[in-house]
Formats: sequence, C-alpha cells, structure tokens
Amino acid sequence: MTIELKPEERLDDLQRNGFKIIQNPGKFCFGMDAVLLSGFAKVKQGEKVLDLGTGTGIIPILLAGKTKAGHLTGLEIQEESADMARRSVLYNHLEDRVSIVEGDIKEAGQLFDLASFDVITSNPPYMTGNHGLTNPELPKAIARHEILCTLEDVIGTAEKLLKSGGKFFMVHRPFRLAEILVKLSQHHLEPKRMQLVYPYVDREPNMVLIEAVRGGNPRMTVEKPLIVYDEPGVYNKEIYDIYGY
Repeated sequence: MTIELKPEERLDDLQRNGFKIIQNPGKFCFGMDAVLLSGFAKVKQGEKVLDLGTGTGIIPILLAGKTKAGHLTGLEIQEESADMARRSVLYNHLEDRVSIVEGDIKEAGQLFDLASFDVITSNPPYMTGNHGLTNPELPKAIARHEILCTLEDVIGTAEKLLKSGGKFFMVHRPFRLAEILVKLSQHHLEPKRMQLVYPYVDREPNMVLIEAVRGGNPRMTVEKPLIVYDEPGVYNKEIYDIYGY
C-alpha cells in the first residue's frame, strides 16, 4: 500500500512480519525500551489490548506481529504522532486489528469503557521536572518528561480500564522503582513479575520491566537480568530473539 510520507519522515523496517513504521527523527523515534516491552508483555489469543501513550504506534504494531491479540488500541495525545501511527497501521494492513485514538491519558476513562481491557501496556515519560534536561523540542520533551501526564496518571488509568485480573505491563527507569511499586499497590495493581535490564553485564541497570495484575494476590517473581550487549555493537542473543532477527 502506498502511504504518503510528509517532509522529514522516514519508513523504518521493524524486522518482523514485513512491518514498517513511519517516524520523524527530528521529533521522536521509538527506542529499545518499547521493543523490550513488546517482548516482555504476555498477550493471549483474542485479548483486548490498550497501549497508553503509544507515540507512533510501535507497541501495538509489534504486538500485532508477535501475538494473537484480538484487538489493539493505541492512545496518543500528540496529533502528529497519532497521524504517523494511523498511517503506519494502514501501511501494514492492520486496520482490522489496530486502532489509534487521539486523546489524553487523563481523560481515558471517558474515551473507553471502564474495566474493558484484558491487557494494558505503557512506555511512559520517565523524567519528572527535577530529573534530566528538558528537551527544547516539545514532542521529544513530552515523550521523555512528565509534561502532559505523570506516573500517577498512567497507573491510575490502568486501574480504571483493566478488567479484574487484567494485566498491566510497563517499562520504566530503576531509579523510580520504589515509587512505581508503591503506586501500583495503591491502585490495586499487584506487582507480579519484574526484570531489570542492563546495558552490559558489569553496568548498573538502566531499565526495569514490570507486570502487575489488577486485584492480584501478593507474590512477585524477579526474573533473571536481561543484558543488552555482550560487547560494544554486539547484542546479547536474547536481544536478537526479542527483535526477531
């Protein structure tokens, strides 16, 4: 299918099912965190999935290729990103399985029926106003800093929209892990599985993947660490498996 690319946009190969994604490198491009989250999330056949803050739609598109989800929805507040996501969905002939909705996470309770999703995923902004240098390019800043939504907004929305027993999958930064676990518990999302991601075996972790269950019983499994690189420029075998190379 022919999809028009706007100035500065490019079409990137996702190395899975022949899927491609439209991105504008001057605005924001998906990172490894989104790919790792798509590999960490578990979606059963026929389940209804929502991705909060979907950006250009990377997680719904990858999950469409990796799982037998019944339907996947991406919610994105930035008009330009949502437009790229919609065009990527059309390019990949996924319009019957993937929907992109433009809207605010804080208003998701009015956009979707409560307790209507089996799985919710999110790769939210990591930095608060006190952490990191705010990117002068607004789309990048919104993606990286809690400008339009906070951790509380994301987790609170997941609680509202997940069915009882539904699963929430999120990637975040380890320096906020204590806060994440407290907020999940406050919103009746019981942490069940966690995996720390290390750039190299001798470095500190720079990502954490978390699964929580709405109304779940207390018991969390900490999976073995995921190491990204065996050496500079050479991915660990597990990373190649996740990417689908």
